Amino acid sequence: MHPAFSVIFLTTLIGVGQGMFLALFTGQSYAAAQFLPMQDSSGFFGAGSMIALVFLIAGLVASIFHLGHPERAWRAATKWRTSWLSREVIALPLVMFFVFVYGLMHFMGWDMVIFKTDTGVTFNLSLLVGTLGSIAVFILFLCTAMIYAAIKFLQEWSSPLTIVNYILLGTASGFALATAFAMYVAPDLVRFYGVWAIIITLMAFITRSASLIRNARIKYKSTVQSAIGVRHNTIAQKAQGAMGGSYNTREYFHGKTAVFLKSIKWVFMLLVFPMPVLLLFAGMNAGNAEVLLLAFVIQYTGLLAERWYFFAQANHPQNIYYQTV
Repeated sequence: MHPAFSVIFLTTLIGVGQGMFLALFTGQSYAAAQFLPMQDSSGFFGAGSMIALVFLIAGLVASIFHLGHPERAWRAATKWRTSWLSREVIALPLVMFFVFVYGLMHFMGWDMVIFKTDTGVTFNLSLLVGTLGSIAVFILFLCTAMIYAAIKFLQEWSSPLTIVNYILLGTASGFALATAFAMYVAPDLVRFYGVWAIIITLMAFITRSASLIRNARIKYKSTVQSAIGVRHNTIAQKAQGAMGGSYNTREYFHGKTAVFLKSIKWVFMLLVFPMPVLLLFAGMNAGNAEVLLLAFVIQYTGLLAERWYFFAQANHPQNIYYQTV
C-alpha cells in the first residue's frame, strides 16, 4: 500500500498521547494505593495531561490533511454501526474530553475523596475520571487498529497482532515521554516510569517481531492466474496494459525497491526497541533528563518509520495484476 504521511502522523501522535495518559493514570493509581509517593497534582498530573492532550490534538490536525473535503469530516461519524473508522472518529474526541477534564481537575484542585479504606488507600474523583478515560483510550486503540486488522484481503494486517502492536507501541512511547517528563517535574517517579517503559518496549519488540515473522511466511490466496482468470502454470506478465501509471499503481503500491523496504525495517527495529531501552537505562542511572528525552525522540522517529513500513508492507491483491508500470 502507499503510506499516507497524514495517517502515519495521526496514528503515532495519538498513540503517544494515549500512552502518556495511561502513564499518568497508572502513576496516580499506584500513589493512591500507597505504592508510590503522591506528587503535586497540578504540576505533574495537570501539566502531564495537557502534554498528552497536545499530542492528541496534533494527531487530529494531521488527519485533516488526509481528507479531500475537510468540511465534510463530520460525516465520517455517521456509519458507526459498521465502520471502525467512524468509531475512531467518535472515540478520539471522547478520549480528548476525558484527558482535558482529568487535567483540569488537577490544575484547579477540583478533586475530592470518594472513599478511603482503613489501610489509607484513597479513591478520588479524578481516579474515576481517569478510569473512564483509560477505558476510552483502549477503545480508541482498538478502533484505530481494527481499521486495518478488519481488512481480510490485506493479509499482512488481518491479524490480532495488529491490535496488540498498536496498543503496545503507543503505550511504550507514552511511558517513555512520561519518564522524561518526570525527570523535570517528579524525579521520584522516574525509575517507576522508566522501568515500565522498558518492559512495554520489550513486549512490543516481541509482538512486532512476531508479526514480521508471520508476514514473511504468508501464503497469498490470490495468484496471477486468479487475478486474470487464466489457469496456466507459466503465466508471466510483461506489461500492465497501459502506457504509464494510474490511480491503482499510485495508491495501492509504495513505489520503493525491495532493498529500501528491507532497510526501513531494520531502521525502525533499531530505533524503536534497543536504542530507547539503552538510553532509558542510561538516563535513569545518570539522572539525565536530556538523555531520557532523547530516548523518546529516537523512539518516536523510529515509530514513524515503523508505521511507514506497516502500510508499505501490506500487499494489495490488485498489485498481482498491476505488477509492471
